[in-house]
Formats: sequence, structure tokens, C-alpha cells
Amino acid sequence: MAASSSPQCLWVVVLVAILLQSLAIAVSFLYFNTVLSTMREDFSHSSVSCLINAHLRPRYENAVAEEKQRDPCWQVTQQLHYHIEKTMAERFQREMRNKLTGAPPPMSPGVPLPKVAAHVTALSAAEPPVSEVAGGRGAKGYLGERVRGWDGRRGMSFLHNMELRGGELLVSTAGLYYIYAQTYFRLTSTQDPDEDEEGGAVESREQEGAQLVQYIYKKMSSYPDPILLMKSSRPACWPKGPEPGLFSLYQAGTAFLHPADRLFVTVSNASTMEMDGRASYYGAFLVG
Repeated sequence: MAASSSPQCLWVVVLVAILLQSLAIAVSFLYFNTVLSTMREDFSHSSVSCLINAHLRPRYENAVAEEKQRDPCWQVTQQLHYHIEKTMAERFQREMRNKLTGAPPPMSPGVPLPKVAAHVTALSAAEPPVSEVAGGRGAKGYLGERVRGWDGRRGMSFLHNMELRGGELLVSTAGLYYIYAQTYFRLTSTQDPDEDEEGGAVESREQEGAQLVQYIYKKMSSYPDPILLMKSSRPACWPKGPEPGLFSLYQAGTAFLHPADRLFVTVSNASTMEMDGRASYYGAFLVG
């Protein structure tokens, strides 16, 4: 009888041990799970506090520099503020650079071009424009001298669903377009080095100066004469010394264009225009 009860007691002891071990594991799991949840909640609150800096300002106002640097949250907020300020400063510099140079906003890699767009630049090998109008509006119906030496394939120039024909941009799609142009002039003194600086003809020319004007025209198939969209002008003085006088004109605006409409640029003093693609250019792109 004693021999038969011994195995039963052994099984009871083993079962109790297993139950106690399972209970200990369950209690340990619940305990650590509670601790992890508390740590996660505390970390979340501290991260939010670091970002909004709501609970840290009173302590930081009177804290010394060493105490601030030892605080991890202060380091996180300082890094975040630094990156935000750096990003905003770089964006502001890019926007100001584009406004000053008159260049269209650069396209980021992977960002598609507008549906219809063109940016053409002056050909450095092209001859200066030849005057087609002898003062005032001529028989061709526009002011100034046409600029035909534009390039739409090389360098920074491009044509996207638009064509370049004889210096004119041909529109393919109706809509509201943003149109811009810049021309660059280099005025050099025509005075003979052996001639007296007080020579009558040269002195008169330098004192009178020059009026630089830039026009942007639209030509429609349904209307005989080109339509002036915008113009810009500035006075300039002919240089008296060996150094040339450098001047630029920039203008931009919007206009509604129809298919087959053409855009072209004319200038005054075309023989002094600098045919450099980085300085003289024009273009348009569809905005609506």
C-alpha cells in the first residue's frame, strides 16, 4: 500500500511544481508587459514634450549651458531646430536667386515638366540681330528689332510640346501661359583712342545715352499685325572708358494663348545685344 502511494505523491509534487512555474511565468510576463507599456507611454510623452518644448522652457530659462547640453531632450530639440532653420534658409536663398536672375524655378529630379513649356537661349555663335524697323513701328507692325538667334536644344534650353521656328515659339495648346524674357546688352565706347575725349560726335552720343527697350509680341493667324503683350525699358549711358557698360532687361507676365499663336522678342539697340545663353533667353509654360 505504501509502495503504491509513493508514485502518486511524486506525480502530485511534479504537477504542483509545473503549476507554480507556469504561474511564475505568467506573473513575470504581466509584470514586464506592464513595465514596457509604462516606458512606452513615458517615452511618447517625453518625445512630444521635446518637440513642443512645453514642459522644458521653465527649466531651461535658468539652466546653465552645461546642464542644457547634458539633457538628451534639449539636444534633440536643438538638432530639430537647426535642420528646420537650415532648410528654410536654403529655400529662401533659392527663391531669391530665381527672382534676381529671372530664371524659372529649377525642376527637381523625377518631377515632370509642365504639360507645355519652352525655354530658349541665345546662340553665342549667332550674329547680332539686324534692324528690320527704321525707327518706330514699321511696315511689319511691331517696334524694335527682332531677335532670331535662339536655341531650344542645347545647354539649359528645352522644348516640351512647343516648337521654335525662326526665333518664334509656336503654341500647340490653348490656355493661360506664363511668359518671360531677358535680354543682356553690352555698350562699348566707339571713341577713337587717338581722338580727343571732347570730340563733338562722341561726346554728344555719350551725353545723350541710350534707351534700352525689350518687347514681347504675340502673333495670331486670325489677325494681321502682331499684338504687343508687354514691354520693359531702362536708360543707359554709353561708357566713356575702355570698360563696357553692362545692362539687362527682364519682364514676365501671363497671357491667354491659342493653338498656332506665336511668341517673339524684339529689342532696341539690337547690335549691342549680348548673345549669351546664360544672359539672354525667353520662354513660356502653361499654367492653366
